Amino acid sequence: MDGDLRRGWLPGGPETAGTQPGAAPRPAGTPRIVWGLLILNTLGSAGAKTIIPLPRSLIQIATMGALVTAFALALALNLRLRIRASAYLFLLTLLLVSSVISSAHLESGFGALFRCVRLALFTGTLWLLSRWWDGDTTFVRHHIRMYFAVLGSVAAGLVASPGAAMPDLYGGRLVGALWPLTPPQIGQYAAVIIGLTVLLVLGRRTDKAGAAAVIVPSLVLLALTHTRTATLGLFTGLALAIGSLILTSAAARRFFTWTVLCAVVAAVGFSSALQAWFLRGQSQENFSNLTGRAKVWDALLAAPRTTSEQLFGVGLGDKSFGGLPIDNSWLAVYNEQGLVGIALVAAIIIVLAGVALLRPPSLPRACAIFLISYCAIASYTEAGLGDASPYLLHLAVAASLLATPAAHLPPPADPRRHIPRWARRSEVT
Repeated sequence: MDGDLRRGWLPGGPETAGTQPGAAPRPAGTPRIVWGLLILNTLGSAGAKTIIPLPRSLIQIATMGALVTAFALALALNLRLRIRASAYLFLLTLLLVSSVISSAHLESGFGALFRCVRLALFTGTLWLLSRWWDGDTTFVRHHIRMYFAVLGSVAAGLVASPGAAMPDLYGGRLVGALWPLTPPQIGQYAAVIIGLTVLLVLGRRTDKAGAAAVIVPSLVLLALTHTRTATLGLFTGLALAIGSLILTSAAARRFFTWTVLCAVVAAVGFSSALQAWFLRGQSQENFSNLTGRAKVWDALLAAPRTTSEQLFGVGLGDKSFGGLPIDNSWLAVYNEQGLVGIALVAAIIIVLAGVALLRPPSLPRACAIFLISYCAIASYTEAGLGDASPYLLHLAVAASLLATPAAHLPPPADPRRHIPRWARRSEVT
């Protein structure tokens, strides 16, 4: 275990490192490949114009093919269908059932049924991977590696074509020039891996040099996206996660103290620059209505609905209303999966948060708290909690961190010691 604590996560290593006693062994690399395919599936197909034009149909084939391949690999890896009990996956399965019920009316077209199939494959793959959820940081490392590779493609696009990577259409904010990624997507990926890497450093699960190689470029990309939600989620999630470690970790106490001091100095010395970055050149009126989001929300809530639509929604769609993005997970779920969907999504957040609060202080618990709080904050201005998305992957990682280690099986009895034949005689000569 000490060797695992000293080894950085960037160099390749055996995937069995850090496995809890009695847990199922991990075939090297296979879960990581499946996780990478799931992340590829959730990147989406809509976004900025790329340097090399990619037909949306081609991107959709690639992302859906990645999901099918992920399910097939996970099934091949777990042919005996050994799974772990998981409240998160149980509630996600209920959400899938609710989505099928709402989509069966075809109010959103046949695309709703296609999205249900996608959600079913997504959920099924997570169930198959749950066999290896044992409360360690293995899936945290998979998460960081894969999203850092995505950010690497964003950085490569920025170097290859700065104009395409920071177009005027998005107000000069960073987008994906090689793969169509929007600024909020890039900001989300950067914020999540920054927070997780900081926690791994505080827990002494990686070296500082390897962590700096991830944190510094990710911070630069996050700043170039001007994504307020991701920035707020990063700092709030880290504050809650580190706060859970303060009583048991001297490193967490030192980091928290220095972070507060630096934040105070930055707020005093760079207040005007920070305010300008935060406003992104918007007027106070535009900022107050959340860049037009509030108008879409009001129209969605004011739209007439039948009792069935209120309970189950209109079926899975593209998270838009009247041709405009909803950009709110709760309203998107209400529109597509109704009040039943909202209740299930709320139950997912509440159950994961409740389990995290009941766990003793530890690094896995802190990482789970960061992911849960980040998703809860981002749900206000981003959609995705009701369908296959990066947010559900973040919560899946949190569920893997909160899973109890597999029961340690007692060692087999020692073989009977061989007794010579002469010693078996009862007579004493």
